[in-house]
Amino acid sequence: MSSESDHELLIPADRVALMMNISTRTLWRLVSAKKIVEPVRIGGSVRWNIADVHRWVAEGCPEQSARENDVRRKC
Repeated sequence: MSSESDHELLIPADRVALMMNISTRTLWRLVSAKKIVEPVRIGGSVRWNIADVHRWVAEGCPEQSARENDVRRKC
């Protein structure tokens, strides 16, 4: 049986916070500090690409500056 998240590409802040076992307030602090993957903004909605969130966790939750440095090294 497939889970609900298997069919979703973009998820809201409350779902990301639930996945990480943190409050939504803490999630927004992490976003502000650029310590989590950037959300996608569609009109007035803010969502996270679930694949990006899973990848970020698998990589050990690096801060954005570390991810940017890795991208620069690969180029």
